[in-house]
Amino acid sequence: MITALIAAASLQTSYNWNYSIAPGPLDNPLKGWCPFVGVGSQFDQPYSMVYFNVKWRDLEPKPGEYKLEEWERKFWDLPAAKGRHIVFRVNVDYPTETTGVPQWLLDQGLKMTPYTDHGGGKSPDYTDPRFQRAMLSFIKALGQRYDNNPRVAFIQVGLLGFWGEWHTWPKTEMFAPEKFQREVLDGMLKAFPHTKLMARNPSTTAGKYTTLGFHDDMIPQDTLGPEEWKFLPGILANNLGGNWKQYPRGGEMVPGAANQYMGKEYGTTVRAVNDVHFSWIGPYCPALQKSPSQEYRDNCEALVRRMGYQFSLKDASVEFDGQQGALVLNGFNDGAAPFYYPWKLKAALVRPDGTVTNEQDTDVDIRTWQPGKFHVETHFALNAPTGTYRLAIGIIDPYTSKPRIDFASKLDHVQGWQVLGQVRVH
Repeated sequence: MITALIAAASLQTSYNWNYSIAPGPLDNPLKGWCPFVGVGSQFDQPYSMVYFNVKWRDLEPKPGEYKLEEWERKFWDLPAAKGRHIVFRVNVDYPTETTGVPQWLLDQGLKMTPYTDHGGGKSPDYTDPRFQRAMLSFIKALGQRYDNNPRVAFIQVGLLGFWGEWHTWPKTEMFAPEKFQREVLDGMLKAFPHTKLMARNPSTTAGKYTTLGFHDDMIPQDTLGPEEWKFLPGILANNLGGNWKQYPRGGEMVPGAANQYMGKEYGTTVRAVNDVHFSWIGPYCPALQKSPSQEYRDNCEALVRRMGYQFSLKDASVEFDGQQGALVLNGFNDGAAPFYYPWKLKAALVRPDGTVTNEQDTDVDIRTWQPGKFHVETHFALNAPTGTYRLAIGIIDPYTSKPRIDFASKLDHVQGWQVLGQVRVH
C-alpha cells in the first residue's frame, strides 16, 4: 500500500486506457538466453543473464578462506557479463579438467579415483567425513554471500558428480551415498531460503524435494520422453508436474545442436519449452553462434518470447477519490512460466519535462501473474502539486533499483517507466 498523500481532488476523477499488443522484449530479465561468458565473448542476440561454472578449489583455496569477491571481480564484470544477472554452478569433478577439489583436502589424503569416461578425470571419495564436513561448511559460506543477492538470478545445486550433475555414470559406485546427497540438498535449501535453486535430475534424490527448480542440460533431445529416465518423465514420476508455478526450470541445449533444434526440429524445441515450462536456456544456447538464416533468427526470437513470462497489458484504469487512487490493470502472461521473485510494482508520475516523481510502492505480487489472464486492483496515493502528469508504472529490479521488466504492449517509456496515460491532479 502506498503511504504518501495526493492533493485532494475536488471531484471524483476517472481515467481509462486501452493498449495494443506489441512484440515482447528479447532481453527482459531472468528469462531467455543465458550464455557462458569468457574473455572476448560477443553475441549477436539479446540476453539478460550469463552463466558461470566455477571450481570449489578456486573459491576456498584454504580451509575457511573464501575468495568469492575475487571471483566476482575477475569474471562477473567481463564486458559481455557486465550489468547482467548471474546463474552459476560450483563443481568438484569436471571431466577433462583439473579437479575442483580444494588442494588442502587432497593434501589431507582424500582418495581420488581415476576414470576414463567422458574424457577422463578423478572422482573424490564422497564418503570421506572430512570431505563431507568441508562441503557442508562451504555451502553455508555460499549462502551468506549469495542468498538474496540482487544480481544472482538462479543457482544450480551442482557440487556432486560429473559436471555437478549428480551422477558418475557409468561408474555409479563412485557417486555420493544418498545420506550425503540429502545433507547437501538440505544444506543448500537452508543456506538459500530466498534465492531459487535448481537441481539437474528429477529422477535422483533431488526429485523427492518439492521446493527445488530443475535444469535439463540436453534440451530438447532428452526432455520429453517417453523413456522414464528423460527429464519430463522424471518430473511427472515424482509428482512435480505443477511445481514450475513456484520453482523455475531451465537448462542447456544439446551442445553444438542449435542449427538442428532451431531449424528443422524447432517444433520439438517449442514443445519442450511449453510442456516443461522452461524460463531460460544456457550455457550452450543459440546465442553462441551467428544466425545462419532469417528463419533461425525468427525462431530464436519467438522462443525467447515464449520462455518464462511475457506480460502484456490490455487496459488500465485509475480513479481518484479525494486523496486516494484506485488502479486497475488487466493483462496477459503469454509466456510458459511466471516470474519467480517478488519484485515490486511501483507507480509514479511523470512531469511535462520528463522528470519522474512520486515513486510509490504498490501491494501487487507479480509472482501471481501465471500464464493466462491477470487482473490487478491496488490502491495508492501520490503527493503532487496541481497539474497535468502522466501516470506510469515500473517493475523494479533490486539489482539496479530501476524499472526493468517491459510489457509486450505499445506503451511510451520514460527512463524505463511505462506510461499508462495522462492524469490531472487538482
